[in-house]
Amino acid sequence: MGLILPHIIGAALTLGVFIIVGIFSGKWIKGSADFSGGGKKAGTVLVVGTITGTLVGGSSTVGTAQLAFNFGLSAWWFTLGGGIACLVLGLLFVKPFRASGCDTIQQIISKEYGATAGVITAVSGTLGMLLNIISQLLSFNALVLSSAPINPALSAFIGIGLMVCYVAFGGILGTGILGIVKLLLLYFTAIAGGFLALNLSGGFGVLYNALPSGVFFNLFARGVGIDAGAGFSLVLGVLSTQTYMQAVLATKTDKAAVKGALFSGVLIPPIGAGGILIGQYMRAVHPYLNPALAFPVFIIENFHPLAAGVALATLLIAVVGTGAGLALGVASILTNNIYLKFINKSPSDKRKLWIMRLLLILPLSIALVITVANLDSVILAWGFMSMALRGAVLFIPMCAALTLKTRVSSHYIIASSIAGLGAMIVGHMLNISAVFDPLFIGVFASGLTVGIGVFVKSFKDRRRHIG
Repeated sequence: MGLILPHIIGAALTLGVFIIVGIFSGKWIKGSADFSGGGKKAGTVLVVGTITGTLVGGSSTVGTAQLAFNFGLSAWWFTLGGGIACLVLGLLFVKPFRASGCDTIQQIISKEYGATAGVITAVSGTLGMLLNIISQLLSFNALVLSSAPINPALSAFIGIGLMVCYVAFGGILGTGILGIVKLLLLYFTAIAGGFLALNLSGGFGVLYNALPSGVFFNLFARGVGIDAGAGFSLVLGVLSTQTYMQAVLATKTDKAAVKGALFSGVLIPPIGAGGILIGQYMRAVHPYLNPALAFPVFIIENFHPLAAGVALATLLIAVVGTGAGLALGVASILTNNIYLKFINKSPSDKRKLWIMRLLLILPLSIALVITVANLDSVILAWGFMSMALRGAVLFIPMCAALTLKTRVSSHYIIASSIAGLGAMIVGHMLNISAVFDPLFIGVFASGLTVGIGVFVKSFKDRRRHIG
């Protein structure tokens, strides 16, 4: 669908605001600590901006509407699971993260269990975030292609360029500041869009009768095992993601970090609900539409042109911001767990800052290649897969490093990551995903391995004490 002048004006003004704010946020970046950790300057509002600015992106908006077009209410699991994850983060993990004295999740693990465990979890953590960047690029393409006849590969390349610009100036502080602006505009876009979809439908009752209720108004439409697994993957994936740890480490106090995580948990699910209503409405009125275009086409068809331009630009920034935030997490992991450990253990702070900025490009470039090869794939499939991978490989070792510490040997921690990943792969090969999410098997295998390690260590300690 073509854009007219008011669309372009609204989009240009919105993008201009984000560009100015992004460049302005760079004035606070004096070194690598400011870039990756905010120099411990952030308050509650910036934590909310960083978490929601990264978690609420293409998967939460365009991807949710796409899945809702096919399965209705069960598409809520991405934002619902993300909200639950933020509540758990605030209640249980913020204080242990901050008390650890580490900058990355992998540092927490390697501090207790050695460099090998840190490297294995670093590789898996970066791979998990890489998969989520792919879902953002697919969402970016859906937005661009809904209004402009452009080559999909070129569109994805433009998306990568915008992601680099989004985070390269201001780092974690820029991500937080831009995230707040993005959150406000996303509430306008998604919530207003959801109410508009209900109104255009003639009310909830009319929409309910227009679609098969057993599928489109069922939170477990794809099966309890699959949809519950999707929510579970979000909870474990968020808790195991570097970017969200960086958000709570950037604050002055524990209290500000906890409040930021809890507020994020409350604010995220309603955005998904708006996307679901839009996806369901578009299924009712345009049943043969490409599902990936449901959200942007709804906006172009039904918003005032100027407001539509603002909304489209907001969705674009939502996608770009999430991809950029994930890339920042990858850059932090690679810098702290690979570069500083194996390449240059004592670089100048200026050099470290530039290395971190350069490493932003690596995951984005890899994601671009994979995206171009999978242009027709389902957006949320990559998002759920990403969260599941991080959860299966990182969550149990991270919890062990925070709570069990020396009660289990490093060999079992390394084995638990490998077991979690291996079990997930086997589950997919056996097509268990048709019944329930292989994440359950992966986490069980990882947890069982650590449990055996605790038992063996305890048994040896008792024998040594008796001897």
